[in-house]
Amino acid sequence: MDAFRLDGKRALVTGGSKGIGAGLARGLADAGADIVLMARHKKELEQARSDLQDTGREIGISVCDVSKTDEIHDVFSEIVQQEGPLDILVNNAGTTRRAPAHELDLDDWRMVIDVNLTAVFALCQAFAKKRISDKQPGKIINIGSLMSSTTRKDNAPYAASKGAVLLLTRALAVDWAAYDIRVNAIGPGFINTPLTEPLVDNPEFNEWVTQRCPQGRWGTPGDLAGAAVFLASPASDFVTGEILYVDGGWLARF
Repeated sequence: MDAFRLDGKRALVTGGSKGIGAGLARGLADAGADIVLMARHKKELEQARSDLQDTGREIGISVCDVSKTDEIHDVFSEIVQQEGPLDILVNNAGTTRRAPAHELDLDDWRMVIDVNLTAVFALCQAFAKKRISDKQPGKIINIGSLMSSTTRKDNAPYAASKGAVLLLTRALAVDWAAYDIRVNAIGPGFINTPLTEPLVDNPEFNEWVTQRCPQGRWGTPGDLAGAAVFLASPASDFVTGEILYVDGGWLARF
């Protein structure tokens, strides 16, 4: 269906060098979008760009540490100058620090909030300012989590940040609806990525995930691609302020 095509569009994907970000970037590129990958490490970005060459799309890279939130607006402007207008923003970069809440260091709390929430807002703001100035519509996809709605022990900063991402998504959707900027989120379930490999390889944790998930397995980055294409495409033009959970039925199960 043409409504799901992204030809002529360009998407910025943060945390795009591996894992979920790389999977989302491939899905968007396969649907016709040119891609700009943002991450901290140039070597990993170059490898990710090479991996996407078979899509036939233009693939740009931007080296940026989103924890340096004061630099985000300038970095965004540089990307637009170098690569061209951005029609789609995917806020995927994230981090976590695990500890019992009463033992958590405040520096760890601040790091998680800066990367998972403040950087997301700063990128959304930079994107929206440019689209509004250019009188152009836009699509923003924030990456939430199962912990946007529930939590596990020893994850207070991550749960707080991802819960806030859900309400931030709704707030920005309301603020920017008049400018034809749609703001939605994807809530991944347990996804098998390089970051979660230690958990996949832990027999006890792996059994807990596969038994708890109604579909009986971990998700893959590719499982998220369809949701991203939908939310980035004209097919979702009357969808804004929503979080689409892609979790194999995890949250549906009591």
